[in-house]
Amino acid sequence: MLVLGVDPGSRVTGYGLIEKRMNQMTCIDAGTITPSAHLPFYQRIHAIFQAISEIMEKYRPEEMAIEDVFYEKNVKSLLKLGHARGAILVAAVRCSVKIFEYTPLEIKKSVVGYGRATKEQVRAMTQVILKLKGKPALDTSDALATAICHLNWTRYPVKLRGKEED
Repeated sequence: MLVLGVDPGSRVTGYGLIEKRMNQMTCIDAGTITPSAHLPFYQRIHAIFQAISEIMEKYRPEEMAIEDVFYEKNVKSLLKLGHARGAILVAAVRCSVKIFEYTPLEIKKSVVGYGRATKEQVRAMTQVILKLKGKPALDTSDALATAICHLNWTRYPVKLRGKEED
């Protein structure tokens, strides 16, 4: 199974493609989408949409795991994050990719074993799990962790995950 993990952001969006075969996870591609800060906000959102669409069209993942919205003290930042998530979700629907959402707590707990882990701890465990040679950017490792979380959850029936499918 090939899964695209996404860590959404209006300035930097991390992505990571992980393939799982016989309980072995392999990183196929990973990186960040960083639209120019000089672009108007709506053009940055469109750039994220286009980049995610291109990644999905190139690799054809079966499923996408995305970090769910979390409480943010700054309402303006939360709204911008919501716009980026919306662009990513629309790209997935357009490419007929199944969408699964996980909270930051679920992702960290799945990868590190502790829901309040730091970004550096998530990166370190992602490196170990995927046997990565170098240190990925923090947004990239968060995206990879999101995909790992999903691949770990897919072992369990939907009812045990607390989510129901349509």
